[in-house]
Amino acid sequence: MRGFEVISKYKDAGIELPVRKTAASAGYDLAAAEDVELLPGKVTIIPTGLKAYMEPDEYLGLHVRSGFAIRNAISCINNVGIVDSDYYNNPGNEGHIMVPLINHGSEIVRVSKGMRVAQAIFYKYLTADGDEAGKGEARTGGFGSTGE
Repeated sequence: MRGFEVISKYKDAGIELPVRKTAASAGYDLAAAEDVELLPGKVTIIPTGLKAYMEPDEYLGLHVRSGFAIRNAISCINNVGIVDSDYYNNPGNEGHIMVPLINHGSEIVRVSKGMRVAQAIFYKYLTADGDEAGKGEARTGGFGSTGE
């Protein structure tokens, strides 16, 4: 059981749920929920207006779309964004998926609402013997919410 939903803030904003473009595509295209400018040399957070639900042993990997990255010298600031399963509906931000991009170029890159900027891929993961993380505290936020 995995999928996407629009968060309440963007409920009436015309946000479309991500789709794969071909039968063999691994990623679901994520689009910008608002117009955003990516300033040269700066990190900008792109809101998607979406949240994702998935199984407890899965995460959602966020990757910049290759054509967008190559044409504009853009990358994800942390290489691959990771959205954990317990991020969904967390009280800090409802699990809003946001894509942190950096503009390596010398020109402003304008992203318009609805422009596909990233792709999201669901992954399974394994844990080590004796892992006690399940006994920890519940997630309460987004970027950096589990500590330094």
